[in-house]
Amino acid sequence: MRRGESKAATRGANRSSSSSSWKSRYIGYGLVLGFVLMLLYLMVNAQFSNNPNAYLGPATTSKTESIPATTYQGNQAWQDGSRGLEEGHREEVASAHTERSTGQRQEKDDESEKQRTEKNSIEEQLGNDRSSNYWEEGRQSEKKDTIEFSEFGGGTDDFNNVANTKPICDTSFGKYDICVLDGDTRAQGGAGAGAAAVTLVSPRAAPREWKIKPYSRKYLDGLKPVTVRSVPNPEDAPPCTTRLNVPAMVIELGGLTGNYWHDFTDVLVPLFIGARRFGGEVQLLVVNLLPFWVDKYRRIFSQISRHDIVDLEKDDDRGVVRCYPHVVVGYGSRKEFTIDPSLDDTGGGYTMVNFTEFLRQSYSLPRDRPIKLGTNHGARPRMMILERTNSRKLMNLPEVAAAARAAGFEVTVAGGRPTSTYDEFAREVNSYDVMVGVHGAGLTNCVFLPTGAVLLQIVPYGRLESIAQTDFGEPARDMGLRYIEYDIAADESSLMDVFGKDHPMIKDPVAVHLSGWGNVAEWYLGKQDVRVNIERFRPFLTQALEHLQ
Repeated sequence: MRRGESKAATRGANRSSSSSSWKSRYIGYGLVLGFVLMLLYLMVNAQFSNNPNAYLGPATTSKTESIPATTYQGNQAWQDGSRGLEEGHREEVASAHTERSTGQRQEKDDESEKQRTEKNSIEEQLGNDRSSNYWEEGRQSEKKDTIEFSEFGGGTDDFNNVANTKPICDTSFGKYDICVLDGDTRAQGGAGAGAAAVTLVSPRAAPREWKIKPYSRKYLDGLKPVTVRSVPNPEDAPPCTTRLNVPAMVIELGGLTGNYWHDFTDVLVPLFIGARRFGGEVQLLVVNLLPFWVDKYRRIFSQISRHDIVDLEKDDDRGVVRCYPHVVVGYGSRKEFTIDPSLDDTGGGYTMVNFTEFLRQSYSLPRDRPIKLGTNHGARPRMMILERTNSRKLMNLPEVAAAARAAGFEVTVAGGRPTSTYDEFAREVNSYDVMVGVHGAGLTNCVFLPTGAVLLQIVPYGRLESIAQTDFGEPARDMGLRYIEYDIAADESSLMDVFGKDHPMIKDPVAVHLSGWGNVAEWYLGKQDVRVNIERFRPFLTQALEHLQ
């Protein structure tokens, strides 16, 4: 047994020695292989460092992009470039591949940090000024050098499919037309109907032609249409004689311009809707230019545009062809004397409150809020009562004024039209807290009241409540005014003395409306005066005071 055990031990020792020798050889092979792999790695790394155009897989965005001689986790970026793009890291990968050196990347990081600091500083400043009257002016001033034009006039990304381009003119709305020409646009004057023309040169726009009346009520007679056309080739359009790198608007000042309410409803509010987005960097091309009228509202026009107003009809005499990168032909508002940002494309979501702020800025009006009772001890709110001298006169105006004074107001009776300069009258209106008047154009002056002031409209007899709401009620609320309506009863109307209580004009106003607008305009609006029942009127004066609490 011992002899066998000795042999077994000897064989075990030999096996152990043989195993150790085999392991030593494996370790040696491993070291050699590792050394070779290390050399290969160093060679490959050196090759990539010396060749900035080497291919790094899907992370490279173009053949001309350069790859830095830096360690952006080299192999990992190579292996995971595609996955990194899929995970939304395209900007980081592209940035890593376009930096020339670590020093350049640090320089760019420093520059980015500086830009972020400046941006934060501007945002803080805007935030602090946002509540001031001049915030909107400052914001528009910042934007004026970076005007962006949307792609909608004859625009399409398919250069080869002209048939599917969008039309540059929208004539679907019954009140006004609007054309937007984006690109090489040329305006040529002319005095006759349709003689003035605006031409868009674009291979993307199908050749078409429209006759557009650039006014907010296109259905009126006597308006002068402008020819709007699109052509594919420059040779099909008149050559430019002058070029201005700002947008232009083609408008007309005919129609009902000259009536105070229509001045705002048909021109000034629509002009604000169409032009305010440009922050003053827009030129107005006007058909039927009325210099005296523009001069009356010169402060508004100077805020709308920093450029000379062009009489488009006289351009033809001088042979002028004006070229712009963007032209809008026509203007209007969807509702009367107000702005509906859900329907009116203002380019900035502007509202009627913004319009009245714009007017206060244009005329340098000091008050943006009315008096607040309870905080100004002993102060009396100021009331302006508008006096009419033609139809719809307030026959007992002295009694109405006395009742207002007894209620606690400081009262002034003023004409609906300014007797002083228009600038001075706007400032005077701004000094009041309450405006009272019978339905009529004079109430248009409410645009100069401070936001939160009160407008009290006295509505004549004859089922005119809907008209009163459309013309002043809804606009007043949209301006941020407190609106009160006093409806005249039959026994407060002068028509009772004319027709008697049994006449359809008194007994059945609905039938009068159904008979046609002529009777409504002639009698309810043209030949009616009112005598306010003072006892019935007193609660409305109290309500006006409550709005100022």
